[in-house]
Amino acid sequence: MTADLVDQTTGAGEPLAADEIRAMRERIDEIDQAIIDLWLERARLSQTVGKTRMASGGTRLVLSREREIVDRFRAALGPDGTQIALMILRAGRGPL
Repeated sequence: MTADLVDQTTGAGEPLAADEIRAMRERIDEIDQAIIDLWLERARLSQTVGKTRMASGGTRLVLSREREIVDRFRAALGPDGTQIALMILRAGRGPL
């Protein structure tokens, strides 16, 4: 196969493979948008929880709850789950 036969947008060497890649990328884009939408919704909810807790005289955050979330992500996703959980938590409560 020569380089001029490779589909430039997918990197595939055959038209059928390029079509399959385009279809999979379309689904990936849909999943990415769902993740973004859920991330934003979660951040808004988390911020509201924090404001409600503080308005009632409670603490800014609950470390045991944060540990629970980190543990759940680590158990499901392995070591990278810890970093993902920390980013999600920061999006909801801001930096410590």
